[in-house]
Amino acid sequence: MANSHLANPSPLGFGCFATTLMTLSLSLMGFRGVSNQSVFIGNLCFLAGLGLLISAQWEMVKGNTFSYTVLAAFGFYYGGYGVMLMPSLGIVESYGGKTSEYYSAFAFYQLIWCFLNFFFLLASLPTNVPNIIVYAALELCYILNCSANFILADGRMALGESLMTTAGAFGAVSASSGFYLLGHGLCQDTFPFEIPLCQTRGLFRRASSIHESSIREKSVGVYSV
Repeated sequence: MANSHLANPSPLGFGCFATTLMTLSLSLMGFRGVSNQSVFIGNLCFLAGLGLLISAQWEMVKGNTFSYTVLAAFGFYYGGYGVMLMPSLGIVESYGGKTSEYYSAFAFYQLIWCFLNFFFLLASLPTNVPNIIVYAALELCYILNCSANFILADGRMALGESLMTTAGAFGAVSASSGFYLLGHGLCQDTFPFEIPLCQTRGLFRRASSIHESSIREKSVGVYSV
């Protein structure tokens, strides 16, 4: 009964995620000539790092395993990304600047997140369309960003930068879908119309029911012999 009085932590999570990802995506696309991401350290470490972790803890209290896992993982990811950009730590300088080794190392960093986010994408399938778009577009962003960094490591700068721009575009799509979910969770009572989510859970329940029915039919057949 006490849980019914808890606030919904999802809007905070979607807002922190979408805001941080959109700024990074605009940078990847080279908007207004911005490529240095140091100014986003505040967003990465506090808005995303702390904000997502706070939201994750309350999702855990409410028993939402998927939301807790995703928000906590991205909270640590963005916080770590922000730490990596801090000039005082000299992480980039430890590679001698943006050298071939740096680009390859960062590509591995993105590659492993491709695998983790793929599981998030699979787990999101029985939720709703905007949520699926968040992880599908983000998966393409990770793949293209990873590929771009490997290509930059090989010295093919033009192609690498083109792929980086495309990665930023998919990141912006993911962030936009996150803002849509933020609007649904926070502004539903503001508009005179419903903000639809297009739930997909029923499709997977039907598939599961069909599978279970098939198993039961086979079991009956076995036992009737």
